[in-house]
Amino acid sequence: MPNCQSIPSRELLIKSQSITIPSPRPKHYSALSCAQCPPLLLYLTKMDLLLLEKTLLALFLAVVVAITISKLRGKRFKLPPGPIPVPVFGNWLQVGDDLNHRNLTDLAKKFGDIFMLRMGQRNLVVVSSPDLAKEVLHTQGVEFGSRTRNVVFDIFTGKGQDMVFTVYGEHWRKMRRIMTVPFFTNKVVQQYRYGWEAEAASVVEDVRKNPEAARNGTVIRRRLQLMMYNNMFRIMFDRRFESEDDPLFVKLKALNGERSRLAQSFDYNYGDFIPILRPFLRGYLKICKDVKEKRLQLFKDYFVDERKKLSSTKPTDNEGLKCAIDHILDAQNKGEINEDNVLYIVENINVAAIETTLWSVEWGLAELVNHPEIQKKVRDEIDTVLGPGVQVTEPDIQKLPYLQAVIKETLRLRMAIPLLVPHMNLHDAKLGGFDIPAESKILVNAWWLANNPANWKNPEEFRPERFLEEESNVEANGNDFRYLPFGVGRRSCPGIILALPILGITLGRLVQNFELLPPPGQSKIDTSEKGGQFSLHILKHSTIVAKPRSF
Repeated sequence: MPNCQSIPSRELLIKSQSITIPSPRPKHYSALSCAQCPPLLLYLTKMDLLLLEKTLLALFLAVVVAITISKLRGKRFKLPPGPIPVPVFGNWLQVGDDLNHRNLTDLAKKFGDIFMLRMGQRNLVVVSSPDLAKEVLHTQGVEFGSRTRNVVFDIFTGKGQDMVFTVYGEHWRKMRRIMTVPFFTNKVVQQYRYGWEAEAASVVEDVRKNPEAARNGTVIRRRLQLMMYNNMFRIMFDRRFESEDDPLFVKLKALNGERSRLAQSFDYNYGDFIPILRPFLRGYLKICKDVKEKRLQLFKDYFVDERKKLSSTKPTDNEGLKCAIDHILDAQNKGEINEDNVLYIVENINVAAIETTLWSVEWGLAELVNHPEIQKKVRDEIDTVLGPGVQVTEPDIQKLPYLQAVIKETLRLRMAIPLLVPHMNLHDAKLGGFDIPAESKILVNAWWLANNPANWKNPEEFRPERFLEEESNVEANGNDFRYLPFGVGRRSCPGIILALPILGITLGRLVQNFELLPPPGQSKIDTSEKGGQFSLHILKHSTIVAKPRSF
């Protein structure tokens, strides 16, 4: 892939198109006749010439479009401020591919709470104030309620056949309704919380049995990943994996991991932003298509079809429906959705529910290891309220305000989706006194809303006490537009109802059963960030020493 700050190099572009070009002139070069030195065209195939012709035509059209938009910027539209774009490339050469939350925060400090970037052919509008976030997510929630997809997410979502990335409209309403009952209600929490507690207990037992964990440490994240898969696959398919070595689990997490790496990478932005460079993404997009096909086939063969076989032996009324996929297959049988929609629902849960919650658990553990005094406060609260050795359950979380504050603070400082999922306006719109052209990509920098020192006291500190003191009325459900870890409004994340109790059970169980420490010779564990298209997770999966407590 090219350096994120420049156009793909000459060598890379040539290599990606399989064009053989003579090396630059050697020092001893002298003028040769045409017969001695064939022209460059002799080295090109007909396909290459056709590609070159199309590329030049696209370049010409892009220049015309860019000039037209530039004129419109000054005459017709009152567009948000931002760096001055250049033809074809827009602001890409100035800002590069890496549009993570911190880089966008730096641009907001320069251009204001709303600014626009012209990234090739795409308009990108970034909002960074609570009032503007309220406009996008609530007041004008319908106008900005659609989703924009790039070339890679088009592949992984079947061009919006899922729920998360579909445009706002009838299909989205139908998918949201079908998914709500089996996944996102308090009844689901009460039905499955015993399974979540059992999975957390299994993690504790496995860590206790590993003597190396108490001496030199273990990468607990690996075991927590199995736990999160089991939590969600219990809901989806009434199934679980017995161990990290389960061949199906190994294959599933590998494919899901590759999907996330490919989708969240910034490496393909240049070809998404600038269509004339898209031919150089052919190899990347082919890999994406292969991964997508393998994942969907795995979902179908090993989970959906298996559940269909089992369901055929029991009643099909609501009393016979035991897990989420039964409800979803029932909707398919009624003609409300098709088989592709079913598979993309499974796709959404594998990514949106499992990965984001796992990232938050990992961030919470890292902060507790690096702040032993906060870890002790959590442990003391649990021992005092529940009693030493009495294991945390889902109903207990409401009795543990400091544990809840730790979760809130983790979601504030280490927001798993710091830019939320991108929004889009299908038609021309107004925002903050500016004109927003139709089909602009709208990013809400939720991380900066929650970390702006103008709105928060010492936001760079991991201080759960803030949610028991000056921010005691702030909740994770979006009641304050400075704090939107799950978004708010029509396109908010419905998974909040599952994520918060799972975080409480998991962090509570680990803290009450272990003293969590950095590895020998380290005072802290590394909390360097790894940002993605709109994700934030820890760069290195840290080794943590877990010393069992005696009760």
